[in-house]
Amino acid sequence: MRFLSSLDRRDRKLLLWCVGGTLALAVLGGFLLPNGNNNENRLPSSYLSGQHGALAAYETLVRSGYPVERWEHPLSELAAVAGPDTVVLFAQPFSREKDDLEAVRHILERGGRVLSTGFWGGYLLPGGASAPPREFNFAACQLEPEGLDPLASSGEVWMIPEATWQVGKPNDRVQYSCAGQPAVVEYNWGNGHVVWWASSTPLENGSLARGHNLDLLLKSLGPRAGKHFYWDESLHGEIRSTWNYAGGPALTVLRLGVLGLALLVLFSFSRRSGPVRDLPSPVRTTPVEFVEALGSLYRNAGAANTAVAVAWERFRREALRLCGMQGERMDAEQLAVVLQRRYPELDETLEADLKSCAEAAGNDALHPREALRLVQLLTAHLEKLRKAARPQAVRPVISGSLRAKAVELISQERAS
Repeated sequence: MRFLSSLDRRDRKLLLWCVGGTLALAVLGGFLLPNGNNNENRLPSSYLSGQHGALAAYETLVRSGYPVERWEHPLSELAAVAGPDTVVLFAQPFSREKDDLEAVRHILERGGRVLSTGFWGGYLLPGGASAPPREFNFAACQLEPEGLDPLASSGEVWMIPEATWQVGKPNDRVQYSCAGQPAVVEYNWGNGHVVWWASSTPLENGSLARGHNLDLLLKSLGPRAGKHFYWDESLHGEIRSTWNYAGGPALTVLRLGVLGLALLVLFSFSRRSGPVRDLPSPVRTTPVEFVEALGSLYRNAGAANTAVAVAWERFRREALRLCGMQGERMDAEQLAVVLQRRYPELDETLEADLKSCAEAAGNDALHPREALRLVQLLTAHLEKLRKAARPQAVRPVISGSLRAKAVELISQERAS
């Protein structure tokens, strides 16, 4: 069986060329697109295994029994469930959004613990005083312990500071410094606790095993018992939700491919499937012409009484429905009695008109003019009946005696 036999040879060839071109672009893009998981990427993400990534630190916490998870949703959702058992790690975050600043403040006010690194990590903290360093170091600096808290006794720590801390608040406690500039600072805020690093070097893959950098990380996170740890990934660039993973160059290539495929399909099929000329407008009979045609059918058939019979049956069914007596068999006289008792405001000529219509429905020699008059008469009575039956004009429901009388009349009629 031939592949896609429903297409002709030229269309099949064009489709195969398109599929081949798409596969070639996909393979070429896979080779040429930059690889984010290499040593050139300086983002300390827990997903990256390069020199500056933090996959090793995250895996160490997991294997050490820390209840840790990555957080990739808006921080406001984390702040809503945060408590004294919440510990959040922000490794080189980047955000100046007011909502993120408020979320971090709420986490600390609820008794949470926050470890944040870098200049923007200090900006994210409430009461933060991070600033650019007075001098830039391109080589790792062995930090000098200065504090008296347990964090300052972590041991030999190496770091490449990317920021400094403006000391001046009595609540700020400098635990480590590099060349006289604060590198590790901690302080209390509300019911929570804050630890700030000048950079994320100690937790990166290439530096985690150097000296006692791992001890600094563990002491900065605090005790493990009764805590739940969150490694934030929501503030690393544009990572906000699951759909953001589809962004970047891959999404651009996909959009161009879909657009090109749509154009090819359009040009392939529309060139022969479209109409050669405009279709003529369909002829539509006007409502007046329809009425005239229907009248001519009744006139030619000599069935004027049929129109009266249809109108009479419609009136009888509607009247019984409004009186709540569907299914009852009544003649014109009985129906007129019921209607006049139920709706006294109806015309006094109702009984006579109904009798005339009932008799005309069985008269084959009925003149068309008389049939038209009776149909119009029934229509007028029906309009008055509907108007009288509206909720604001409804009379009390037919009494038991009246219903009994109507049933008696019906029984007598059937007996006769």
